[in-house]
Amino acid sequence: MIAYGTRARAEATRRAIPLRFDGAEPSVFHKSEWMDAGQDPHLSPTIFLVEQPPNSVAPAHFHRQNQFQLFIEGDGSIGRHPLEPLTVHYAGAYTGYGPLVAGASGLKYFTIRPVYESGLIPISDRDKMVRGPKRHAQVGPIAAASTDSLQTLSAPVFDDVLPVAEDGLGVVVAKLPPGAALVAQRPAHAGDPFLVVLAGSLRNGEQELGRWESAFATSDEALTDFTAGPEGAQVALLYTPQKASAYMPATADGGQC
Repeated sequence: MIAYGTRARAEATRRAIPLRFDGAEPSVFHKSEWMDAGQDPHLSPTIFLVEQPPNSVAPAHFHRQNQFQLFIEGDGSIGRHPLEPLTVHYAGAYTGYGPLVAGASGLKYFTIRPVYESGLIPISDRDKMVRGPKRHAQVGPIAAASTDSLQTLSAPVFDDVLPVAEDGLGVVVAKLPPGAALVAQRPAHAGDPFLVVLAGSLRNGEQELGRWESAFATSDEALTDFTAGPEGAQVALLYTPQKASAYMPATADGGQC
């Protein structure tokens, strides 16, 4: 399966969402859907951009699905950790994080999930938490490459900013000269990757992806089908692990589905 996240979809879906947390005055967030692959409960890759207003706070919370967040603009903090572009944050299913605090410039960040989910669950809703392994990681800031620097590369460069772990979680940043194939070293245990273009452009057949556009490729798809555009490409590969078995619904015979 390959799914694409495009700027055209985002521009058509951007909307204001007034949110009220913990009795505070409502804050107006904006949300735009970059990748929408339906709502299948097992595989429905989703990417949306959140524009969090200045000095607003999203409370500590968790989700039922694994997710990445890619912070691309503004400033703030997540828990005790400062945020600046380009920071990658990962929280596994039922792993609490936050609060997510926007600074004076606000925050813009992509939320990236292999399975569709709606909304957040405050940490205070302890009855909705499920026992199981908790997984959290944060890396960055990652420096955005200039297209001038990409065009001077003689060969692709790969940076394991978060080496792929045994559970399949990892973050790799690739820099490709013009026309180079995205020949990534994908360990057998690596999760299915999201590809996000950080600079330049990436092509796959007739599909061309510019900055912040994206793709999702299951393990049966060849990453070598992707090549850099005429200015080269810098691409973040976000390897997403499988959801922990403790969080998978039980089948009638007592197993996991």
